[in-house]
Amino acid sequence: MPTTAVLDSTMFHRELGTGRPIVFLHGNPTSSYLWRHIMPAVGSGRRLAPDLIGMGESGKPDVAYTFDDHARYLDAWFDALGLDEIVLVGHDWGGALAFDWAARHPGRVRGLAFMETIVKPMAWEEFPEGGRDLFRSIKTPGVGETMILEDNLFLTQMLPFTVASGLGDDDLKVYLEPYRTLESRRPLLQWPRSMPLGGEPADVVARVERYDAWLAASVDVPKLLLAFRPGPGAMMGPELLDWCAENVAELEIEQLGLAGHHAPEDQPEAIAAAVRGWADRHGLL
Repeated sequence: MPTTAVLDSTMFHRELGTGRPIVFLHGNPTSSYLWRHIMPAVGSGRRLAPDLIGMGESGKPDVAYTFDDHARYLDAWFDALGLDEIVLVGHDWGGALAFDWAARHPGRVRGLAFMETIVKPMAWEEFPEGGRDLFRSIKTPGVGETMILEDNLFLTQMLPFTVASGLGDDDLKVYLEPYRTLESRRPLLQWPRSMPLGGEPADVVARVERYDAWLAASVDVPKLLLAFRPGPGAMMGPELLDWCAENVAELEIEQLGLAGHHAPEDQPEAIAAAVRGWADRHGLL
Protein backbone atom coordinates (compact mmCIF):
# COMPACT_ATOMS: atom_id res chain seq x y z
CA MET A 1 0.00 0.00 0.00
CA PRO A 2 1.35 3.48 -0.88
CA THR A 3 2.84 5.91 1.62
CA THR A 4 3.24 9.55 0.59
CA ALA A 5 5.50 12.23 2.07
CA VAL A 6 3.36 15.15 3.31
CA LEU A 7 4.71 18.23 5.10
CA ASP A 8 6.91 16.84 7.92
CA SER A 9 5.38 13.36 7.96
CA THR A 10 3.81 10.64 5.82
CA MET A 11 0.29 9.51 4.94
CA PHE A 12 -0.71 5.96 4.06
CA HIS A 13 -3.53 5.14 1.66
CA ARG A 14 -5.32 2.20 0.06
CA GLU A 15 -5.83 2.31 -3.69
CA LEU A 16 -7.73 0.34 -6.34
CA GLY A 17 -8.48 0.82 -10.03
CA THR A 18 -7.81 3.55 -12.56
CA GLY A 19 -9.63 6.53 -14.02
CA ARG A 20 -11.19 9.52 -12.32
CA PRO A 21 -10.44 9.62 -8.60
CA ILE A 22 -12.97 8.83 -5.89
CA VAL A 23 -11.58 9.50 -2.41
CA PHE A 24 -13.01 7.90 0.73
CA LEU A 25 -12.38 9.75 4.00
CA HIS A 26 -12.83 8.06 7.40
CA GLY A 27 -13.50 9.61 10.78
CA ASN A 28 -12.77 8.91 14.45
CA PRO A 29 -11.49 6.43 15.66
CA THR A 30 -11.23 4.42 12.44
CA SER A 31 -8.92 4.39 9.40
CA SER A 32 -9.00 3.57 5.71
CA TYR A 33 -9.80 0.00 6.83
CA LEU A 34 -13.38 1.26 7.24
CA TRP A 35 -13.73 1.26 3.43
CA ARG A 36 -12.23 -2.20 2.78
CA HIS A 37 -15.51 -3.75 1.57
CA ILE A 38 -16.90 -0.63 -0.11
CA MET A 39 -14.00 0.34 -2.37
CA PRO A 40 -13.98 -2.91 -4.41
CA ALA A 41 -17.78 -2.99 -4.65
CA VAL A 42 -18.01 0.55 -6.08
CA GLY A 43 -16.36 -1.04 -9.09
CA SER A 44 -15.04 1.88 -11.15
CA GLY A 45 -12.69 4.84 -10.92
CA ARG A 46 -9.39 5.26 -9.16
CA ARG A 47 -10.47 4.52 -5.59
CA LEU A 48 -8.28 5.96 -2.82
CA ALA A 49 -8.71 5.98 0.96
CA PRO A 50 -6.08 7.71 3.12
CA ASP A 51 -5.45 7.27 6.81
CA LEU A 52 -5.80 10.75 8.31
CA ILE A 53 -2.66 12.16 9.87
CA GLY A 54 -1.91 10.57 13.24
CA MET A 55 -4.36 7.77 12.51
CA GLY A 56 -4.11 4.25 11.10
CA GLU A 57 -0.76 3.68 9.39
CA SER A 58 -0.07 7.36 8.70
CA GLY A 59 2.68 9.22 10.51
CA LYS A 60 2.23 10.67 13.98
CA PRO A 61 3.87 14.11 13.98
CA ASP A 62 4.03 16.29 17.09
CA VAL A 63 0.99 18.46 16.36
CA ALA A 64 -2.22 19.23 18.25
CA TYR A 65 -4.46 17.30 15.78
CA THR A 66 -6.92 20.14 15.46
CA PHE A 67 -9.32 20.25 12.52
CA ASP A 68 -6.93 22.71 10.88
CA ASP A 69 -4.00 20.30 11.32
CA HIS A 70 -5.93 17.47 9.66
CA ALA A 71 -6.99 19.78 6.82
CA ARG A 72 -3.39 20.95 6.22
CA TYR A 73 -2.02 17.42 5.95
CA LEU A 74 -4.95 16.29 3.82
CA ASP A 75 -4.40 19.26 1.49
CA ALA A 76 -0.77 18.23 1.13
CA TRP A 77 -1.78 14.62 0.38
CA PHE A 78 -4.23 15.66 -2.36
CA ASP A 79 -1.58 17.92 -3.90
CA ALA A 80 1.21 15.33 -3.66
CA LEU A 81 -0.93 12.85 -5.59
CA GLY A 82 -2.06 15.51 -8.08
CA LEU A 83 -5.74 14.67 -7.63
CA ASP A 84 -8.33 16.70 -9.53
CA GLU A 85 -11.94 16.25 -10.69
CA ILE A 86 -12.53 14.25 -7.52
CA VAL A 87 -15.59 12.52 -6.13
CA LEU A 88 -15.46 12.62 -2.33
CA VAL A 89 -17.13 10.12 0.02
CA GLY A 90 -17.00 10.95 3.73
CA HIS A 91 -18.09 9.43 7.03
CA ASP A 92 -18.02 11.13 10.45
CA TRP A 93 -15.14 13.65 10.53
CA GLY A 94 -14.16 12.44 7.08
CA GLY A 95 -17.39 13.99 5.84
CA ALA A 96 -16.56 17.28 7.54
CA LEU A 97 -13.07 17.26 6.02
CA ALA A 98 -14.58 16.49 2.62
CA PHE A 99 -16.98 19.45 2.91
CA ASP A 100 -14.16 21.71 4.07
CA TRP A 101 -11.80 20.63 1.27
CA ALA A 102 -14.52 21.00 -1.37
CA ALA A 103 -15.45 24.48 -0.14
CA ARG A 104 -11.82 25.59 -0.42
CA HIS A 105 -11.16 23.80 -3.75
CA PRO A 106 -14.49 24.08 -5.58
CA GLY A 107 -12.99 23.66 -9.05
CA ARG A 108 -11.54 20.25 -8.17
CA VAL A 109 -14.73 18.50 -6.97
CA ARG A 110 -17.13 16.58 -9.24
CA GLY A 111 -19.44 15.14 -6.58
CA LEU A 112 -19.75 14.51 -2.86
CA ALA A 113 -21.41 11.66 -0.92
CA PHE A 114 -21.66 11.63 2.85
CA MET A 115 -23.14 9.82 5.84
CA GLU A 116 -23.25 10.18 9.64
CA THR A 117 -21.25 13.38 9.62
CA ILE A 118 -21.12 16.97 10.89
CA VAL A 119 -23.36 19.05 8.65
CA LYS A 120 -23.89 22.10 10.90
CA PRO A 121 -22.89 23.61 14.24
CA MET A 122 -25.34 22.46 16.88
CA ALA A 123 -26.68 23.61 20.20
CA TRP A 124 -26.21 21.00 22.89
CA GLU A 125 -29.98 20.43 22.82
CA GLU A 126 -29.76 19.40 19.14
CA PHE A 127 -27.10 16.77 19.78
CA PRO A 128 -28.42 13.20 20.26
CA GLU A 129 -29.52 12.92 23.88
CA GLY A 130 -27.67 9.65 24.42
CA GLY A 131 -24.33 11.29 23.62
CA ARG A 132 -24.61 14.60 25.45
CA ASP A 133 -23.22 13.53 28.84
CA LEU A 134 -20.48 11.51 27.16
CA PHE A 135 -19.30 14.44 25.03
CA ARG A 136 -19.54 16.89 27.95
CA SER A 137 -17.25 14.54 29.89
CA ILE A 138 -14.79 14.16 27.03
CA LYS A 139 -14.63 17.93 26.61
CA THR A 140 -13.87 18.37 30.34
CA PRO A 141 -10.12 18.83 31.02
CA GLY A 142 -8.69 15.85 32.87
CA VAL A 143 -11.81 13.73 32.49
CA GLY A 144 -11.41 13.36 28.74
CA GLU A 145 -7.75 12.43 29.11
CA THR A 146 -8.67 9.61 31.49
CA MET A 147 -11.45 8.33 29.25
CA ILE A 148 -9.72 8.43 25.87
CA LEU A 149 -5.96 8.41 26.52
CA GLU A 150 -5.75 6.17 29.57
CA ASP A 151 -8.84 3.95 29.25
CA ASN A 152 -8.93 3.92 25.42
CA LEU A 153 -12.72 4.24 25.61
CA PHE A 154 -13.29 5.27 22.00
CA LEU A 155 -11.77 2.08 20.60
CA THR A 156 -12.53 -0.53 23.23
CA GLN A 157 -16.13 0.47 23.95
CA MET A 158 -17.59 3.14 21.68
CA LEU A 159 -16.48 1.72 18.33
CA PRO A 160 -17.86 -1.80 18.93
CA PHE A 161 -21.05 -0.36 20.45
CA THR A 162 -21.77 1.78 17.37
CA VAL A 163 -21.73 -1.14 14.92
CA ALA A 164 -25.24 -2.58 14.97
CA SER A 165 -24.20 -5.89 13.42
CA GLY A 166 -21.24 -6.31 15.75
CA LEU A 167 -17.53 -5.82 15.11
CA GLY A 168 -15.41 -8.98 14.87
CA ASP A 169 -12.36 -9.43 17.06
CA ASP A 170 -10.01 -9.48 14.06
CA ASP A 171 -11.44 -6.22 12.73
CA LEU A 172 -11.22 -4.58 16.15
CA LYS A 173 -7.57 -5.62 16.37
CA VAL A 174 -6.83 -3.77 13.12
CA TYR A 175 -8.42 -0.60 14.52
CA LEU A 176 -6.62 -0.98 17.87
CA GLU A 177 -3.13 -1.63 16.48
CA PRO A 178 -2.08 2.00 15.74
CA TYR A 179 -2.96 3.16 19.27
CA ARG A 180 -0.88 1.07 21.66
CA THR A 181 0.36 4.07 23.67
CA LEU A 182 -1.29 6.95 25.46
CA GLU A 183 0.49 9.47 23.24
CA SER A 184 -0.70 7.77 20.06
CA ARG A 185 -4.33 8.27 21.12
CA ARG A 186 -4.20 12.07 21.17
CA PRO A 187 -6.00 12.40 17.81
CA LEU A 188 -8.84 10.27 19.22
CA LEU A 189 -9.31 12.78 22.05
CA GLN A 190 -8.98 15.92 19.97
CA TRP A 191 -11.70 14.90 17.50
CA PRO A 192 -14.62 14.80 20.00
CA ARG A 193 -13.30 17.97 21.59
CA SER A 194 -13.58 19.55 18.13
CA MET A 195 -17.30 18.77 17.82
CA PRO A 196 -19.02 22.16 17.20
CA LEU A 197 -21.45 22.23 20.12
CA GLY A 198 -22.80 25.28 21.90
CA GLY A 199 -20.62 27.62 19.82
CA GLU A 200 -17.34 25.96 20.77
CA PRO A 201 -14.65 25.50 19.60
CA ALA A 202 -15.05 28.77 17.70
CA ASP A 203 -12.52 27.91 14.98
CA VAL A 204 -14.37 24.72 14.05
CA VAL A 205 -17.75 26.46 14.17
CA ALA A 206 -16.39 29.04 11.71
CA ARG A 207 -15.09 26.36 9.34
CA VAL A 208 -18.40 24.49 9.42
CA GLU A 209 -20.31 27.71 8.74
CA ARG A 210 -18.03 28.37 5.75
CA TYR A 211 -18.58 24.95 4.26
CA ASP A 212 -22.31 25.20 4.93
CA ALA A 213 -22.33 28.29 2.71
CA TRP A 214 -20.61 26.27 -0.03
CA LEU A 215 -23.02 23.34 0.39
CA ALA A 216 -25.94 25.72 -0.13
CA ALA A 217 -24.44 27.50 -3.14
CA SER A 218 -22.73 24.69 -5.09
CA VAL A 219 -25.54 23.95 -7.54
CA ASP A 220 -23.06 22.45 -10.03
CA VAL A 221 -21.89 19.65 -7.68
CA PRO A 222 -24.17 16.60 -7.21
CA LYS A 223 -24.42 15.42 -3.61
CA LEU A 224 -25.67 12.22 -2.03
CA LEU A 225 -26.72 11.81 1.60
CA LEU A 226 -26.89 8.19 2.73
CA ALA A 227 -29.42 7.81 5.54
CA PHE A 228 -30.07 4.73 7.64
CA ARG A 229 -32.61 3.24 9.97
CA PRO A 230 -30.97 4.49 13.19
CA GLY A 231 -28.93 1.95 15.14
CA PRO A 232 -26.64 2.49 18.16
CA GLY A 233 -24.86 5.83 18.25
CA ALA A 234 -26.51 7.17 15.09
CA MET A 235 -26.12 10.96 14.92
CA MET A 236 -28.09 12.02 11.83
CA GLY A 237 -31.75 11.79 12.81
CA PRO A 238 -34.85 13.15 11.01
CA GLU A 239 -34.19 16.76 12.02
CA LEU A 240 -30.73 16.81 10.44
CA LEU A 241 -31.98 15.01 7.35
CA ASP A 242 -34.66 17.69 6.96
CA TRP A 243 -32.06 20.41 7.47
CA CYS A 244 -29.90 18.91 4.72
CA ALA A 245 -32.86 18.65 2.35
CA GLU A 246 -33.55 22.35 2.86
CA ASN A 247 -29.98 23.67 2.90
CA VAL A 248 -27.77 21.50 0.65
CA ALA A 249 -27.92 22.21 -3.09
CA GLU A 250 -28.31 19.40 -5.63
CA LEU A 251 -28.89 16.83 -2.90
CA GLU A 252 -30.27 13.33 -3.24
CA ILE A 253 -31.14 11.40 -0.08
CA GLU A 254 -31.09 7.61 -0.24
CA GLN A 255 -32.57 5.61 2.63
CA LEU A 256 -30.76 2.37 3.41
CA GLY A 257 -31.15 -0.28 6.13
CA LEU A 258 -30.31 -0.47 9.82
CA ALA A 259 -26.93 0.92 10.82
CA GLY A 260 -25.18 2.29 13.86
CA HIS A 261 -23.00 5.37 13.64
CA HIS A 262 -20.25 3.37 11.92
CA ALA A 263 -22.53 2.59 9.00
CA PRO A 264 -19.78 1.39 6.61
CA GLU A 265 -19.26 -1.57 8.95
CA ASP A 266 -22.99 -2.37 8.97
CA GLN A 267 -24.06 -1.67 5.38
CA PRO A 268 -21.02 -1.84 3.06
CA GLU A 269 -22.81 -3.49 0.12
CA ALA A 270 -25.75 -1.07 0.26
CA ILE A 271 -23.45 1.95 0.56
CA ALA A 272 -21.32 0.81 -2.38
CA ALA A 273 -24.41 0.18 -4.53
CA ALA A 274 -25.86 3.59 -3.68
CA VAL A 275 -22.61 5.42 -4.44
CA ARG A 276 -22.15 3.46 -7.66
CA GLY A 277 -25.71 4.16 -8.85
CA TRP A 278 -25.48 7.87 -7.99
CA ALA A 279 -22.09 8.21 -9.72
CA ASP A 280 -23.46 6.45 -12.81
CA ARG A 281 -26.55 8.68 -12.96
CA HIS A 282 -24.40 11.80 -12.96
CA GLY A 283 -21.50 10.48 -15.07
CA LEU A 284 -19.05 11.18 -12.26
CA LEU A 285 -16.62 8.31 -12.80
